[in-house]
Amino acid sequence: QVQLAESGGGSVQAGGSLRLSCAASRYKYENYCMGWFRQVPGKEREGVAAISRRSGRTYYPDFVKGRFTISRDTAKNMLFLQLDSLSPDDTAMYYCAADLSRSDPCDVWHLYENWGQGTQVTVSS
Repeated sequence: QVQLAESGGGSVQAGGSLRLSCAASRYKYENYCMGWFRQVPGKEREGVAAISRRSGRTYYPDFVKGRFTISRDTAKNMLFLQLDSLSPDDTAMYYCAADLSRSDPCDVWHLYENWGQGTQVTVSS
Protein backbone atom coordinates (compact mmCIF):
# COMPACT_ATOMS: atom_id res chain seq x y z
CA GLN A 1 0.00 0.00 0.00
CA VAL A 2 3.02 2.27 0.50
CA GLN A 3 5.98 2.16 -1.84
CA LEU A 4 9.35 2.98 -0.29
CA ALA A 5 12.73 3.77 -1.80
CA GLU A 6 15.90 4.31 0.24
CA SER A 7 19.05 6.15 -0.70
CA GLY A 8 22.13 7.64 0.94
CA GLY A 9 24.06 4.54 1.97
CA GLY A 10 27.77 4.18 1.38
CA SER A 11 31.14 3.42 2.90
CA VAL A 12 32.58 5.47 5.75
CA GLN A 13 35.33 5.15 8.32
CA ALA A 14 34.63 4.57 11.99
CA GLY A 15 33.38 7.73 13.64
CA GLY A 16 31.90 9.05 10.42
CA SER A 17 28.35 9.96 9.53
CA LEU A 18 25.76 9.25 6.87
CA ARG A 19 22.31 10.57 6.17
CA LEU A 20 19.81 8.11 4.73
CA SER A 21 16.68 9.17 2.88
CA CYS A 22 13.46 7.38 2.08
CA ALA A 23 10.83 8.47 -0.41
CA ALA A 24 7.34 7.16 0.32
CA SER A 25 4.36 7.06 -1.96
CA ARG A 26 1.15 8.81 -1.04
CA TYR A 27 -1.16 6.85 1.24
CA LYS A 28 -4.86 7.41 1.84
CA TYR A 29 -4.36 7.75 5.60
CA GLU A 30 -1.81 9.85 7.44
CA ASN A 31 -1.91 8.20 10.86
CA TYR A 32 0.75 5.51 10.64
CA CYS A 33 4.31 4.77 11.65
CA MET A 34 7.55 4.98 9.72
CA GLY A 35 10.82 3.41 10.72
CA TRP A 36 14.31 2.25 9.85
CA PHE A 37 15.61 -1.28 10.23
CA ARG A 38 18.94 -2.91 9.56
CA GLN A 39 20.05 -6.44 8.80
CA VAL A 40 23.30 -8.33 8.33
CA PRO A 41 23.58 -11.77 6.71
CA GLY A 42 22.52 -14.54 9.06
CA LYS A 43 21.00 -12.15 11.59
CA GLU A 44 17.47 -11.01 12.33
CA ARG A 45 16.32 -7.69 10.99
CA GLU A 46 16.25 -5.17 13.83
CA GLY A 47 14.55 -1.83 14.23
CA VAL A 48 16.84 1.13 14.84
CA ALA A 49 14.43 4.07 14.82
CA ALA A 50 10.76 4.89 14.35
CA ILE A 51 8.55 7.94 14.13
CA SER A 52 4.86 8.72 14.11
CA ARG A 53 4.09 10.39 10.81
CA ARG A 54 1.34 12.46 12.37
CA SER A 55 2.72 13.44 15.79
CA GLY A 56 6.45 13.32 15.08
CA ARG A 57 7.16 11.37 18.25
CA THR A 58 10.32 9.30 17.88
CA TYR A 59 11.29 5.88 19.18
CA TYR A 60 14.73 4.29 19.51
CA PRO A 61 16.03 1.00 20.89
CA ASP A 62 18.58 1.28 23.68
CA PHE A 63 21.50 0.07 21.59
CA VAL A 64 21.34 3.16 19.37
CA LYS A 65 22.65 5.21 22.34
CA GLY A 66 21.72 8.57 20.86
CA ARG A 67 23.79 8.12 17.70
CA PHE A 68 20.87 7.86 15.27
CA THR A 69 18.23 10.49 14.61
CA ILE A 70 15.03 9.88 12.67
CA SER A 71 12.99 12.67 11.12
CA ARG A 72 10.32 13.15 8.52
CA ASP A 73 8.94 15.72 6.13
CA THR A 74 5.24 14.94 5.86
CA ALA A 75 4.64 17.46 3.07
CA LYS A 76 7.24 15.76 0.88
CA ASN A 77 6.50 12.21 2.06
CA MET A 78 10.14 11.80 3.04
CA LEU A 79 11.81 9.96 5.89
CA PHE A 80 15.40 10.46 7.04
CA LEU A 81 17.90 8.75 9.29
CA GLN A 82 21.00 10.58 10.47
CA LEU A 83 23.75 8.15 11.44
CA ASP A 84 26.53 9.57 13.61
CA SER A 85 29.55 8.12 15.39
CA LEU A 86 29.37 5.03 13.24
CA SER A 87 31.29 1.90 14.14
CA PRO A 88 31.95 -1.31 12.19
CA ASP A 89 29.13 -2.91 14.19
CA ASP A 90 26.72 -0.63 12.34
CA THR A 91 27.58 -2.20 9.00
CA ALA A 92 24.33 -3.56 7.56
CA MET A 93 21.67 -3.17 4.94
CA TYR A 94 19.36 -0.42 6.12
CA TYR A 95 15.68 -0.52 5.22
CA CYS A 96 12.96 2.07 5.28
CA ALA A 97 9.71 0.62 6.58
CA ALA A 98 6.09 1.48 7.33
CA ASP A 99 3.59 0.16 9.84
CA LEU A 100 0.20 1.11 8.48
CA SER A 101 -1.72 -0.52 11.31
CA ARG A 102 -1.05 1.93 14.11
CA SER A 103 0.48 5.12 15.43
CA ASP A 104 1.91 6.06 18.83
CA PRO A 105 3.59 3.90 19.89
CA CYS A 106 5.60 3.15 16.77
CA ASP A 107 8.18 0.80 18.26
CA VAL A 108 6.12 -2.36 17.85
CA TRP A 109 8.72 -3.59 15.43
CA HIS A 110 7.08 -6.81 14.26
CA LEU A 111 4.14 -4.87 12.81
CA TYR A 112 6.22 -3.25 10.08
CA GLU A 113 5.32 -5.01 6.83
CA ASN A 114 6.08 -2.46 4.10
CA TRP A 115 9.72 -2.36 3.05
CA GLY A 116 12.04 -0.64 0.66
CA GLN A 117 14.82 -2.42 -1.19
CA GLY A 118 17.48 -1.31 1.29
CA THR A 119 20.64 0.76 1.14
CA GLN A 120 24.00 -0.60 2.23
CA VAL A 121 26.00 1.05 5.01
CA THR A 122 29.58 -0.13 5.43
CA VAL A 123 31.80 1.18 8.23
CA SER A 124 35.51 0.41 8.20
CA SER A 125 37.76 0.37 11.26
